[in-house]
Amino acid sequence: MNRLTPKLTGLLLSLTLILFFTGCGKKAKLFIPDKDNGGITLPDHFGAVVVVDTLGRGRHLIVNNNGDIYVHLRKLDSNGKGIIAMRDTDGDGRADMIKGYSDVPGTGIELHNGYLYFSDRTHVYRAKMTKGELLPTGTIDTLVTMVDGGGHMEKTLTFDNRGNMLVNIGSQSNDCEETLRTAASKGVFPCTELETRAGIWEFSDSIQHQVQDVQHRYATGIRNAVALSWNFDVGKLYAVAHGRDDLHRYWPEYYTEEDNLELPAEEFFDIEKGDSLGWPYCYYDQIRGIKLLNPEYGGDAKAIGMCADAKMPLYGFPGHWAPNDILFYEGNMFPEKYKHGAFIAFHGSWNRLGHNQQGFKVMFMPMKDGKPSGEPEVFADGFIGPQPVTNPSDAFFRPCGLAEGPDGSIYICDSQHGRVWRVIYYKDGVPQAVDRQLYQPEVAQPAELSSSGTDAGKEVYSTYCLQCHMENGKGAPSMNPPLAGNNTVTAEADPLIKIILNGFSQPTEINGEMYQNIMPSHAFLTDQQIADVLTYIRNTWGNSASTVKPEEVSKVRAANQ
Repeated sequence: MNRLTPKLTGLLLSLTLILFFTGCGKKAKLFIPDKDNGGITLPDHFGAVVVVDTLGRGRHLIVNNNGDIYVHLRKLDSNGKGIIAMRDTDGDGRADMIKGYSDVPGTGIELHNGYLYFSDRTHVYRAKMTKGELLPTGTIDTLVTMVDGGGHMEKTLTFDNRGNMLVNIGSQSNDCEETLRTAASKGVFPCTELETRAGIWEFSDSIQHQVQDVQHRYATGIRNAVALSWNFDVGKLYAVAHGRDDLHRYWPEYYTEEDNLELPAEEFFDIEKGDSLGWPYCYYDQIRGIKLLNPEYGGDAKAIGMCADAKMPLYGFPGHWAPNDILFYEGNMFPEKYKHGAFIAFHGSWNRLGHNQQGFKVMFMPMKDGKPSGEPEVFADGFIGPQPVTNPSDAFFRPCGLAEGPDGSIYICDSQHGRVWRVIYYKDGVPQAVDRQLYQPEVAQPAELSSSGTDAGKEVYSTYCLQCHMENGKGAPSMNPPLAGNNTVTAEADPLIKIILNGFSQPTEINGEMYQNIMPSHAFLTDQQIADVLTYIRNTWGNSASTVKPEEVSKVRAANQ
């Protein structure tokens, strides 16, 4: 039997110790978490390091195999950049090299085959990555041009294992109604919107200048699947879709306010090529475990009709939680129960009719062979802050994007301020946290009515406007524009009168933020009601402007006709 000399034995021992302490021996570095996990709660033995604090309106993110992080912003930062690239150079888990890239704001971002892919409202682009470089180099390729329009325009993307890129194209409408966002409107049948919207489209992951057409459609009948991911464990596409809004507001004869708080479900699907998931004709009632006919197509909260054959979801989460990302865990850091399971980030929505909003958490769904193997559980919570909110803009943080690091840690991106958390599992217990100075959001204060506001105007606002523009007048981010602090609201009254009479659906920028949704005409209101509500919004939430008189409304109405 050969024996090592003492000198060689000592050399091997020294080498082993060097590898162990430098991490080359697969010993995970002990990252020190932030106090209170940077504002969120996690299960036992988990802690969070705040990688970066205030990037801006971060949406989705991706982590490279060397640990570099890329966050796509909905709104360009102060340097006109839409993507923020970050690197940890000193090994403490926190980004200390931060650089901006591209002038394209958006949501979708992925790393694939040596390229950084990212999207705006109508395109998917890619740029070549170079080993060792933080930012892409060379030209930006345009891979796909897609349909333009209003409504849900976030283009999230994922890749299969066959050279294809799959892209979400959300709906323009709530339920393919004839008159958008209008009470008792009938649904268009067949829904022509499905030809270009409300589905998943499949493209090559490498051919430039592709153009969307119906032949590229992978699956249809999905209102908006911002949470989209290919599951390599089973070789299948998965999505968690945003459900429709306003069951009670538009159909009070069938649905109560309490019904509207929970219905319809946010549906978790596995998706095969050629699937039709039911929108706009059907919705899933997760309480009864059944698909029902939407009222725009003759439903009455009981009828099943054509939905008898609609594909059922794997699971139905409560309504208006707003699922914005899904991640299948393939790492080895977390305990075995998390392997192949799905983490889902719920962003929190705006359409619970003035009640406390829900969501604002990351859920975990255990999976086996591509199917749920148990009930979902809360993984990360506390994003909303110390008090319930009726407006999502008052939440401290809103989890939006998820990514897995090369060591198996999970990254969570916030869309309010751009905080990024790195969640780490500590087998032997979470070490004592470091108390750093982090950005502290302000607790929302109740709206105050000035002396110029009228009770009559407040009543009109509460009946017709509050559901979209919220009790505090802040609207809904990216959807419904704010009335508080909006210079247009306190300028000349005639343009506001025209908006109420005609409705409004064009993209508009307010205080550097883009908004787009459908506001239907409210010409049915009397001149007095319009004058009252405009006087109210022009003198509430810190606004200050002249009162509006019924005669002004009458004059604009006559000219408008």
